[in-house]
Amino acid sequence: MFQNLYFKYISNQSYILKNINLEIFKGEFIGIIGKTGDGKSTFIDLMMGLLKPSKGYIYLDNKNIHIKNNYKILRAWRKSISHVPQTINLFDSTIAENVAFGENANQINIEEVKNACRIAMIDEFISSLKDGYFTRVGELGKKLSGGQRQRIGIARALYSKSNILVFDEATSALDVITEKKILKSIISLKNNPTVIMIAHRLTTLKEADKLVEIEKGIIKKVTVRK
Repeated sequence: MFQNLYFKYISNQSYILKNINLEIFKGEFIGIIGKTGDGKSTFIDLMMGLLKPSKGYIYLDNKNIHIKNNYKILRAWRKSISHVPQTINLFDSTIAENVAFGENANQINIEEVKNACRIAMIDEFISSLKDGYFTRVGELGKKLSGGQRQRIGIARALYSKSNILVFDEATSALDVITEKKILKSIISLKNNPTVIMIAHRLTTLKEADKLVEIEKGIIKKVTVRK
């Protein structure tokens, strides 16, 4: 929950976000819209605990995530989140290793990798490759298209089984039909993750429980759909 939150990067500038009040419940799909420069990504960074409010609070189950001398709350909060940005950082290794990012190659659960890729709708493409999930993607994923990189990024987030999935324009390179199918599959996952998504296309956020419109640093409108 955001309570009376204000934020600016340096003390002598104007606030980028002002008087933000918003409650997010477990399992909700939250859509965030607004123009470039209106504070959407800053809002996401604050929510993930990467930035600290200049004023106001962010609560997790009635606990301030930035409570002084108790870093455990903030650390646990960050670990519960998987963030999928618009530009996916891939390293020059196999598809499986990029999906199971951070795991040793001999510890990767290949069945879980395949399941995550199936939900991200990249499994058919991977299966068509000579080396399948052991195909190397090249430096920064240069052997893949933008849409393929984004879907591997989504699969990476799903593989981690995080409680909270944050998508920052993470489906912008996908066609509308593929995007819709992926979101529908994510929303229906058994672990019922909370999904927070920034998108420019309103069609992307058609299934959102709440639509949050940010304009010039303030929440202009919250539309509850369910």
